[in-house]
Amino acid sequence: FNVLLQMHSVGICGSDVHYWVHGRIGDFVLKEPMVLGHEASGRVVRVGTGVTHLKPGDRVAIEPGVPREMDEFFKSGHYNLSPSIFFCATPPDNGNLCRYYIHKASFCYRLPDNVTYEEGALIEPLSVGIHACRRAGITLGSLVLICGAGPIGLVSLLVAKAMGASQVVISDLSADRLAKAKELGADILLPVKREDLPEEMAKRVESMLGGMPHVSIECTGVESSIQTAIYATRSGGVVVLVGLGASMTTVPLLNAAVREVDIRGVFRYCNTWPTAIAMLASKRVNVKPLVTHRFPLEQAVQAFETTRQGLGVKVMLKCDKNDQNP
Repeated sequence: FNVLLQMHSVGICGSDVHYWVHGRIGDFVLKEPMVLGHEASGRVVRVGTGVTHLKPGDRVAIEPGVPREMDEFFKSGHYNLSPSIFFCATPPDNGNLCRYYIHKASFCYRLPDNVTYEEGALIEPLSVGIHACRRAGITLGSLVLICGAGPIGLVSLLVAKAMGASQVVISDLSADRLAKAKELGADILLPVKREDLPEEMAKRVESMLGGMPHVSIECTGVESSIQTAIYATRSGGVVVLVGLGASMTTVPLLNAAVREVDIRGVFRYCNTWPTAIAMLASKRVNVKPLVTHRFPLEQAVQAFETTRQGLGVKVMLKCDKNDQNP
């Protein structure tokens, strides 16, 4: 039930760069060489026996996490939490930054004609935003704080607005990233400095929004930012932790507890690809401005260096020598 794909566009994620530079992320440690890449799209070249929903020539987006067994998590619809899941470019599983790649057919989703390969590749980071906003319970009229305007903060912004958030304030250290957030529809920009105090930042958020946010989505993993998210969130609201930082983090837990602020974690995503494709095809969400750099596969090192230095937002690698279009 596999398909052979000719890869077209693969985005570079912070995690790819982290494995490249450090060889590990938390408990996931590289023990042997591994192919990177997990934000990807390509064209079907051949289908395995029993594959009926795809045919050669179909353009597809690839969901990189494929469960290996039907455990309790799979059965309950939370397959992302299955401990034995296969996931592209998470040791020891190879990713799809290559010319040709074989993947489970049921985790390849056909792209409509009006959705480009690059948009297809961007479904992966977009999915993190969809899953985070679902976990947050964002709905019509929600006031939302997003901490961090990197790729994940920006996709969370796009999804929050599409889900009906009336006002989104987004914070970052970088003026360039906040400018991109403005371009993507942020209502209020909050420039922060490393020395800013979380409780004071929370007050600023409240005055800017004209009320405390119902939801805060934390996309940095930085301790002070997590603290700000908790202090800022309205009583009875939700804080969603998306960014990954230190394994031990000091937070005002009692503040959250006595105000019934729910703190929810996010691990990747599940059941997001069909939603994302529908949003892109209907033009309700526009991810195209996220792509700021493109490199042919031969220039992969330069592409990774660009991401490592924090230049631009999303760097795309083009894997098909005969088609370098978006």
